[in-house]
Amino acid sequence: MMGPELHYQMIINRAAELREEAAHHRTVRAAIAALKERRDSVHRARASLGKSRAA
Repeated sequence: MMGPELHYQMIINRAAELREEAAHHRTVRAAIAALKERRDSVHRARASLGKSRAA
């Protein structure tokens, strides 16, 4: 059986691991969102350029 101190330390360590994972996940999501925004802005610029040439 596990002592209360060891159990507490395991809980603390797991919570820290989960916080790290969450931070990494947020970073990845932010990077994906930035890439999508960049792609969309390039698409809008090309679309705008195409419209101005057609006019």
